[in-house]
Amino acid sequence: MNTSTSSRRVIVVGGGIGGLAAALALAREDVQVLLLEQAAQIGEIGAGIQLGANAFNALDALGAGEAARNRAVFTDSLTLMDATNAKQVARIETGARYRERFGNPYAVIHRADIHLSILEAVQDNPLIQFRTNTQVGALEQDDGGVTVIDQHGERYRADAVIGCDGVKSAIRAALIGDEPTVTGHVVYRAVVEVENMPKDLQINAPVVWAGPHCHLVHYPLRGGRQYNLVVTFHSREQETWGVRDGSKEEVLSYFEDIHPLPHQMLDRPTSWRRWATADRDPVPQWSFGRATLLGDAAHPMTQYLAQGACQALEDAVTLGAAVREGGGDFAAAFRLYEAARIPRTARVLYSAREMGRIYHAKGVDRLVRNSLWTGRTQEQFYDALQWLHGWQAKDCLQDIPT
Repeated sequence: MNTSTSSRRVIVVGGGIGGLAAALALAREDVQVLLLEQAAQIGEIGAGIQLGANAFNALDALGAGEAARNRAVFTDSLTLMDATNAKQVARIETGARYRERFGNPYAVIHRADIHLSILEAVQDNPLIQFRTNTQVGALEQDDGGVTVIDQHGERYRADAVIGCDGVKSAIRAALIGDEPTVTGHVVYRAVVEVENMPKDLQINAPVVWAGPHCHLVHYPLRGGRQYNLVVTFHSREQETWGVRDGSKEEVLSYFEDIHPLPHQMLDRPTSWRRWATADRDPVPQWSFGRATLLGDAAHPMTQYLAQGACQALEDAVTLGAAVREGGGDFAAAFRLYEAARIPRTARVLYSAREMGRIYHAKGVDRLVRNSLWTGRTQEQFYDALQWLHGWQAKDCLQDIPT
């Protein structure tokens, strides 16, 4: 039973990682939340994701850090390999030295497990209500609040709305009206049981095998009982954004020239899911009046820095802090929130694009890539990561660029 005396009400559209985190952040500021999800049940699809120290800092601020840690696999390193000759290019240790530097671990986790870790906290909060099978198609604003309208014409009224509804966000369409940019890069994801994973690749680390116009990634999940396998390539086809079943034959056709050591993984999955990826150029504004955006709805980015979910978690914490700072003025709170988040997420987005170019280098570019980190110490690696992994919830509204 909801015993809060709060009269502030917000609609969160989308029940993924970002939407749940946003709902939790708002409820922790004594805001009543109605979460609208288009699927029949609150859940998550996909395979594994990586969580840097910044993600754990955000999860701790939301009260979900311990649950996530209990389901995560803590890694020994981040390793970059050359897929052409199977030689190591760079290795960043993510054990005790990393934790000492950034105050939190680096880990990998099944997407469903991180989603569940936040969902449990959401379900325990009496200020948050769910409504599934609800696809938002329209948004109206006036001086007194917002109204969202679902596929059946039903109207939902609140003081403000947060669009956490992904790359094809209906809230973004209403506010900005732009289209995502299809990158032409295709991502295949699969989960392999440990018994079917090559012994020489059962490594407690996210390992990136960088090849010409392609790369592979693998790391353990669920206590090492499974391995996440991700392959990415530049498609020969004209792609449209979306997800569908994939084929082993297509994967193999893009990885003919890589070393046998990483190549052996490609025969292991029994099924694949295929994502045609998209991102968007950063925008100078994503909050309009009493409506704002979060996560992929605000700043969809490619996967090359493994920061999509991490940035959505940071968004949620910053949103909560801005709402606290703004009191009952949601428009002012949203302006403060976007002022803090737009420059940072734009930097991450641009950096992810550049990392994709580095991973997929060939010819002389490959040789340059392989020389970039020669002789670098662990402290120098950590210095380079400080801006990203060193994010702190307590500082999320400080140092806003002007």
